[in-house]
Amino acid sequence: MYWNKEAETMPREKLESVQLLRLQETVKRAYQNVAFYRDALDRRGIKPDDIRSLSDVSQLPFTTKQDFRDTYPFGLVAVPMNRVVRIHASSGTTGKPVTAYYTQKDLDVWAELMARVMTAGELRKGDIIQNAYGYGLFTGGLGAHDGAQLVGAAVVPSSVGNSRRQILLIQDLGVTALACTPSYALIIGETGRELGTDLAKTSKLRVGFFGAEPCSEPMRKEIEDCLGLKALDIYGLTEILGPGVAHECMNQRGLHLAEDNFLVEVIDPETGRSLPPGQKGELVLTTLNKEAMPVLRYRTRDIVSLYPDTCPCGRTFVRMTKITGRTDDMLIVRGVNVFPSQIEDALLRVDGLEPHYQIVVDRDSHLDELEVWVEVSEDIFTDEIAPLETLELKVRKELESVLGIWTRVRLVEPGTLERSEGKAKRVIDRRDLGKR
Repeated sequence: MYWNKEAETMPREKLESVQLLRLQETVKRAYQNVAFYRDALDRRGIKPDDIRSLSDVSQLPFTTKQDFRDTYPFGLVAVPMNRVVRIHASSGTTGKPVTAYYTQKDLDVWAELMARVMTAGELRKGDIIQNAYGYGLFTGGLGAHDGAQLVGAAVVPSSVGNSRRQILLIQDLGVTALACTPSYALIIGETGRELGTDLAKTSKLRVGFFGAEPCSEPMRKEIEDCLGLKALDIYGLTEILGPGVAHECMNQRGLHLAEDNFLVEVIDPETGRSLPPGQKGELVLTTLNKEAMPVLRYRTRDIVSLYPDTCPCGRTFVRMTKITGRTDDMLIVRGVNVFPSQIEDALLRVDGLEPHYQIVVDRDSHLDELEVWVEVSEDIFTDEIAPLETLELKVRKELESVLGIWTRVRLVEPGTLERSEGKAKRVIDRRDLGKR
């Protein structure tokens, strides 16, 4: 199913023509209306008319999250404020928030892209979708809401939290689709089990749209098993638009990037050099159709690789892999690069574990120590020490085979680790607390 078949199946030659025209317009808008970009381009000796091909994007400066904070609150806005109809902001834990601005046209484009997301998951008029993303400054709630409503589905704006009520609504209203973070989907499933309710058997759930945090394949399977639905990954960033930048279709073979609205690059995070399709690197995005806040070459810090071939669904946009890590949440432990997603994949390959874990990095006598806390299944956790010791050894070997370093493992009872209704906090790095 397509929402906009003409756009989503556009031949490559036509797509690149559209991209070039929109890139030229974006650079001109940014240069004329945003002092930050005008100064950055002038320092490079570049004028908007110098952009004559898509490859010329490499001449443009990168934009980083710090640039958003340094120009807070209005420094990257390219239109008069009387044309801005909505403002969102990130929930960043340090520094000033990242603010995002939208004209009415921007909101219409955003709803269109989210309608594509929903339609790729076979959501249609007559469906009921429960939107358990947070509403408010976070882009997820309203982004998903507008897209589902444009498709014609009935939206239940449940927002995040009150998991018992979420389950009540899913059952009583005959909800067929769910939108939330992957970790909160697991909380809903876990709460259902605690209440003696098997949502996979008793609900009408058919598809889920999960984003805002990484979701590995084992985690996806866990969600699908406990909720009885097809779990689709969606991707977006406040700095660029919100959810809708990329999404999976029912084939689950990578996320389709909306290339008619974003110019996509993958670069070496160390050198900034562009990498060819298939090579893993940092995703860089340039907006092509954003009025209020055009963004040039935003360094997402997300590590992906690209698939240029056409998907079996017929969509021609390039696809990206699931995010395998981030350049800014990468842990360096005793000289080894460690991504939380690697640890999650390893844990979820071991039977007897629950998908709830926490990574603790500490320093003892100037040496970094990595410890992983993970909950075990209810039927595994007993007073018998030997089975737990065997499971702990198995987990440690699995982690060592993936990471290449010794890792301390701590098995804990079900329900021990703190739950989050937003993005799950997976990493505690105590090395920054001055503990020596």
